[in-house]
Amino acid sequence: MIRTIIVDDEPLARDVLREYLAADEDIDIVAECANGFEAVKAVAEHDPDLLLLDIQMPKLDGFEVLELLDRSPVVVFVTAHDEYALRAFEVHALDYLLKPFSHERLRAVLERVKQQTGREHTPVAGLAASLRAKPLQRIVVKHDDGTIQVIPLARIDYVEADDDAIVIHTAGTTLRKQQPIGDLARELDPDRFVRVHRSVLLNIERIEKIELYAKDSRVAILRDGTRVPVSRTGYARLRELL
Repeated sequence: MIRTIIVDDEPLARDVLREYLAADEDIDIVAECANGFEAVKAVAEHDPDLLLLDIQMPKLDGFEVLELLDRSPVVVFVTAHDEYALRAFEVHALDYLLKPFSHERLRAVLERVKQQTGREHTPVAGLAASLRAKPLQRIVVKHDDGTIQVIPLARIDYVEADDDAIVIHTAGTTLRKQQPIGDLARELDPDRFVRVHRSVLLNIERIEKIELYAKDSRVAILRDGTRVPVSRTGYARLRELL
């Protein structure tokens, strides 16, 4: 049996998937989720083989769900938005169902799922980053106790590297997330967040002034008085934007 989770914020869409899947005796629907938070919890509880996942949902979108998963089920996107399809195929996503789809189209997808189940496939975290068509609008942090925190980018002052993790500085508090800073840099809007140092991504809206620190380096002074190192290369990037 292929343990399957359906994730879609539209009840009608879930109804259609459930009805179509019921015709396949190899599919076992172990959970249905109406939002991303429910999806993350359900994957942790049920360890599915297949995730049928919508992309645009409130609270957490499909990409943010993938980013938070500790397991790597086969992912099939089920969405009304076609702008992510090309990238999905480029990174070998199993399939991309564009609503509305026919029973025959889903049946063909399930045949591919059956062939794929048990094989090694693209880790979902990498898949999420590759599929994202637009820059991040928020960062999602999963804490050790299982709680999830969503931080809008507008609230972030800067992000610094901590080995293979990042530390997010926002409103005088810090949050740690297991993610290389280079991966995050590729997902952020380069006109808003600048890598001013190899270990620092800075929200340029927080800059009060920039002062010379040494011969080849400077320091950015933020509105709250925080001092952030700026390398020569980072300063060149800033000069293009400021």
